[in-house]
Amino acid sequence: MEVKKQLLVKFNKYNFKYKSQKAPTLYDVDLEIKEGEKIVIVGPSGSGKSTLAKSLNGQIPNTFDGNILGDCFIDGKKLKESSIFDLSLSVGTVLQDTDGQFVGLTVAEDIAFSLENDNVHIEKMREIVHKWADELNIKYLLDRKPSDLSGGQKQTVSIAGVLVSDVPILLLDEPLANLDPKSGRATMELVKNLSERRGYTVIVIEHRLEEALLLDPDRIVAVSDGKIVADDNPTNILKSGILDKIGIRKPLYIDALNYASIDLSKYKDLSDISKIDFCYEDLLKLRDWSNQIAYKEDHKEAIREININNLSFSYGKVEVLKNINLTINKGEIISIVGPNGAGKSTLAKLLCGFLRPNSGSIIIEDVDTKTLSIKEIADKIGFVLQNPNAMISKTMIFDEVAFGLRVRGVEEKELKERVEKILKVCGLYPFRNWPIAALSYGQKRRVTIASILVLNPSVIILDEPTAGQDFRNYTQMMEFIGKLNREYGLTILMISHDMHLIQEYTDRSIVVADKNILADLKPAELFSNKDLIKAANLAETSLFTLGKKIKGVNPKDFIERFISYERGRK
Repeated sequence: MEVKKQLLVKFNKYNFKYKSQKAPTLYDVDLEIKEGEKIVIVGPSGSGKSTLAKSLNGQIPNTFDGNILGDCFIDGKKLKESSIFDLSLSVGTVLQDTDGQFVGLTVAEDIAFSLENDNVHIEKMREIVHKWADELNIKYLLDRKPSDLSGGQKQTVSIAGVLVSDVPILLLDEPLANLDPKSGRATMELVKNLSERRGYTVIVIEHRLEEALLLDPDRIVAVSDGKIVADDNPTNILKSGILDKIGIRKPLYIDALNYASIDLSKYKDLSDISKIDFCYEDLLKLRDWSNQIAYKEDHKEAIREININNLSFSYGKVEVLKNINLTINKGEIISIVGPNGAGKSTLAKLLCGFLRPNSGSIIIEDVDTKTLSIKEIADKIGFVLQNPNAMISKTMIFDEVAFGLRVRGVEEKELKERVEKILKVCGLYPFRNWPIAALSYGQKRRVTIASILVLNPSVIILDEPTAGQDFRNYTQMMEFIGKLNREYGLTILMISHDMHLIQEYTDRSIVVADKNILADLKPAELFSNKDLIKAANLAETSLFTLGKKIKGVNPKDFIERFISYERGRK
């Protein structure tokens, strides 16, 4: 006899309007979530996902004031009548920006924080902390500083800090945004196993649907314009056109199947490419589709722009980069990949002059950067940091994007034209008079990218440019960057773990690991090399997995032809 599961979350004709806004952000939301369910919530930026999350954990209405119509019950508690503390006993939230969640000097102290607030006895506290450290395999991290951890380690520690309170509902707000593919997969597997072993109800809000599917969700809830537009199992969602309609990226293997005119209705489960047993006729269709794509290699004239010679750098006694040699040609789009802590961001800071080499040289347009100031280097190379909060210095969006132009003495009329043009391209024009504090994390990232693009540098370095971006804004941004590259010869370096970005938008991939450059090759070659994938903390792509299923097709060629087809459609 099937055990009836308890209803933990119920939204009934739920509407919410922020006090500062004229129109509601959520409209007539009806949603039920039972204990033990794994739910993925997707939707474009501004769709209402974050507002839904704030309602789940009590930030609405306790921190964010506004008007509520309808009802919301969390673990039997009525939202309107519950404090954040009341709801924290039922919902544990893991934030997208894990750095903003750490309060302890060590990992152990951070995990124990909520227990300290509850006046748990020190011995009992130690017992609970060690229990969850064992459960999550992070006991070796207990004495480390949270700031010294990798992105994946930070995510796991944040989850531990929630689990010690023994809450029934885990809410993860874009947990994959700042993680490399390997760490992202590990996080999804961890959360999946916790739910299945211990019965936790898991709610994940995420843009990266393909990786979120590793959670093996029971349902995908699609949100658009403040409304729930779909609530169904993953396969039905993937078969429908709803993801295209609301601007959420489908897994790449689904795109490939659609391009080859495969009838998806015959397959009962499409959520895991490795487990799909394709019929012979469909594999032939895939092979024929792939073979008919005329793959053309883009040969760009090699005009050297940056030359790095025998570059070495250490933080004190810790050597990070050793004898790096690299040539970057004008107009190239290059991805720099590798595990967290490998030295990718350090290399970018050396290029920008924020750091100076211990030995070796960086030559930009035949000039050694040793002879240039940071400002002189900045006129040639713009750097967009991974953490937007580390770059933002102004209160209002327009002023932040205009700041660099004002410092350079650009006249106000020209300044206004240039800023507004960039804001439109970056999807920020409607918010130009907003305070930056009102933006989401992903929107803040777009502000920092806009503040650099408006200066018209010849080289731009982007550190994880697509983290936290929905597919529509991601595509708009990358197409604009591609246009700058094509029409103005802008050289672009992107530090990224985003395998979609690396595949679709870059000419070369530089793999940085073990203090050196392990490889310099085309993206398709990278994603067909298991050793390099492991070294770079990437993961086998779904296209490679699909390519392996097709007899007579080289998976590397399949990836290259898919990329060529995608670029031809744009």
